Amino acid sequence: MLRTKVREEIFKIVFGISFNDKDDMSEQLGFAMEELEAKSEENRSYISNKVMGILDKLDTIDQYIAENCEGWNIERIGKAELAIMRIATYEMLYEEDIPHKIAINEAVELSKTYCDDSAPGFVNAVLGKIEKNIQ
Repeated sequence: MLRTKVREEIFKIVFGISFNDKDDMSEQLGFAMEELEAKSEENRSYISNKVMGILDKLDTIDQYIAENCEGWNIERIGKAELAIMRIATYEMLYEEDIPHKIAINEAVELSKTYCDDSAPGFVNAVLGKIEKNIQ
């Protein structure tokens, strides 16, 4: 499975989990992983590890997003946009093997598919600011 498709599966899980309380997130991840049984074990493991990493660092990730959304309260950001930015922010902060530009580009592409027409520019702007602040 291509990394782009794997990232899309991660997005679907992170997006779905955002409708639940933090305490229920592990259980929701379990349900999502059951649906991925047809995927290879390597991909399932990668997806699970990344989602758990995002959930583990969620407060820090959300703090970066909130600090770089000028004029926006994080609660006002659409759930799809927020899930996409959480994945990219996690990748920029914690995954040295993923270049920041790729994390941002993949996030923008996901937002073109799952969000409205204004989302790609918003996602790109916020993630660009985050990138500048972590270098």
